[in-house]
Amino acid sequence: MGAPRSRLRRFHSISGIVPIGAFLALHLWTNAEAVAGADAYNAAARKLQELPLALAMEVLLIAAPIFFHGVYGFYIAATESAGAEGRSEARRALAVFQRATGVVAFVFIMFHLWTSRLVQLSDHGSLDLFHLMQASLANPWIHGAYVVGTLAAASHLSAGLWTFCETWGFLPRGRARYAVALLAAGLFVVLGGLGLRSLAAFKLPL
Repeated sequence: MGAPRSRLRRFHSISGIVPIGAFLALHLWTNAEAVAGADAYNAAARKLQELPLALAMEVLLIAAPIFFHGVYGFYIAATESAGAEGRSEARRALAVFQRATGVVAFVFIMFHLWTSRLVQLSDHGSLDLFHLMQASLANPWIHGAYVVGTLAAASHLSAGLWTFCETWGFLPRGRARYAVALLAAGLFVVLGGLGLRSLAAFKLPL
């Protein structure tokens, strides 16, 4: 692997943790306000929208990194075999899993952006986003897509934590590797749980 490609690979790896992973955690945490009802959820959403330079930060720190991470991830999947020489069977399986969840998560993010985020840009703070999401999720196909997409995003980030440690040389040897695996699994449980809890809150009667 050449030096420029190696640098891109490292940048791709870290962009999946910061800022994308950090934003995913914040986004799921904010969505969990749905449990407290429509007013709490809408207030939390408006609070994020009213941050100074919110739109500029969203484009530069969220949208652009997600676009780069997704497009370069597709490039890696198209040009590199998951069964690269020297990889164990477990590592190959992780590579296939990460690529599959990455594709699902990227498609879901584009769908979520189109159906929920873009409509907020012109509402000037008056949109009842809670009931918009509630009405949308009343469709079982859309609800199913959100469940799959949310779990795919959480699991892709969790697998990416291992890959990040490996790419940057932070992966310990011996039994300490189990600690990284447990941390990644714990991250999935927490984020996946937050996401499913929020979706369940939206399923209450309109």
